[in-house]
Amino acid sequence: MTSEKNTLLPLLQALAGEAKEVFWSRALTYVRDAIPCDAVAFLRKEGSVLVPVAIHGLSPEVMGRRFKPEEQPRLDAILGGSGLTRFPADSDLPDPYDGLVPNTADRLHIHDCAGVRLVADGKLWGVLTLDALEAGGLDGAEPVLEHLATVFSALVTLESREGRLQEQLARAGEAHRSLTEALPARGEIIGKSPPMQTMLREIDTVADSDLSVLVTGETGVGKELAALRLHRRSRRADASLIYLNCAALPENLVESELFGHVRGAFSGAIADRRGRFELADGGTLFLDEVGELPLAAQTKLLRALQNGEIQRVGSDRHITVDVRIVAATNRDLSAEVRAGRFRADLYHRLSVYPLQVPPLRQRGRDILLLAGHFLELQRARLRLRNIRLAPDAESLMLDYGWPGNVRELEHVISRAAVRALADGSALHGVLTLTRWHLDLQPVDAVVPIPVASLEAPLPEVDTESSLRDAMDALQRRLLTERIAAANGNLAAAGRSLGIDRSNLLRLAKRLGLAIN
Repeated sequence: MTSEKNTLLPLLQALAGEAKEVFWSRALTYVRDAIPCDAVAFLRKEGSVLVPVAIHGLSPEVMGRRFKPEEQPRLDAILGGSGLTRFPADSDLPDPYDGLVPNTADRLHIHDCAGVRLVADGKLWGVLTLDALEAGGLDGAEPVLEHLATVFSALVTLESREGRLQEQLARAGEAHRSLTEALPARGEIIGKSPPMQTMLREIDTVADSDLSVLVTGETGVGKELAALRLHRRSRRADASLIYLNCAALPENLVESELFGHVRGAFSGAIADRRGRFELADGGTLFLDEVGELPLAAQTKLLRALQNGEIQRVGSDRHITVDVRIVAATNRDLSAEVRAGRFRADLYHRLSVYPLQVPPLRQRGRDILLLAGHFLELQRARLRLRNIRLAPDAESLMLDYGWPGNVRELEHVISRAAVRALADGSALHGVLTLTRWHLDLQPVDAVVPIPVASLEAPLPEVDTESSLRDAMDALQRRLLTERIAAANGNLAAAGRSLGIDRSNLLRLAKRLGLAIN
């Protein structure tokens, strides 16, 4: 065990002037040099969860996990302790890192664990934890660990004060809101890759303005989370964020949903009702899948954006509203404008600031961070000691193209966990997901869906049918054949047609096709 004097001095010297992104990682390296152990972690308390800031000796996906103290009794005990908390080797309390120390396939459980709570300016800041696989691995470490806890508490106090100073300088006169306030676990954007850091900086820059923002990106990348962060980092954060899925609206109800209606305006309007614009007054209105709006509704939306006024359906009274618009789409709206399916003036009004969310395949090792986040959710749902990824599973996930992006990743993790649990892969409460459990097929290896139906004779248009009827018949036949060729996989059938699954379902419903 290194002496206290030899430990603390180089630690402080090394941390002086270190860039924040590597600051804490370097600190943990010195902790492991001072106290031989298998893993060390530094977690910050954000709302009701503990978020990893830096780790050493643990699988990279741990950085994406969010630990709820009420579900992790050791972390809860450390948070509630008054100093150093050490657990006996025979403790039956599960460790949050069981099975997450790499290259220890046959040694799943932590047998020596200690931790300290960290306080900044009298407030609970987070915890520092050390783990050893061998019982007694931390014997004799208490004096050094207590001194390290003192140093870390001083460092987090300095960081906390620096953060408050930066906030005051950036937000002079707006003390009601903190720019540095972290998002809670629900709705958090997880990612450290360069494309994501660039996007987050853009969001934080434009959030404080009232510019309309058009969030673009493929299906499943998390456009709604970008909109959520825009609202939470804006001066409207204390007001409402109102959500409207434009693709889910029947055409005859779009105007009522946007602007509201008065009693008797149409059949079924039995009372006055406020629309989304009124509900969002003073806050933010998020128009998801805005590219699906019919042209008639686009005209009325444009008028509301230009004048800042709306009229409820069936009323002559003008209502003034103050709303910040954030819209999202997976379509190329500039192409939709050229094709005449989207109004050019509305497009320019919505895309004052365009923001693109990068697809998962461009985010590198963010895939493992997101996997860790979803693994922790599944661990809690399945009531397991822990869930981890085998090395071959990690490699496959990094090599896979993720056409369905983050949403696909979440579903893959959920299915894999259930599949692994069903085949008895849990060992002493720790579930290991292998390449086989993920069941991912490389995108280029997917068998192409035949297009023979396009070569079949087109339906004839006679005097008793319209062009629309003939087109519907062709679409009905094409959808039926593509879904059959994809063995009922609607996402694959949709990709072969160049549309996403939700649009395929809506089209099938309009055409009268029964799809499960």
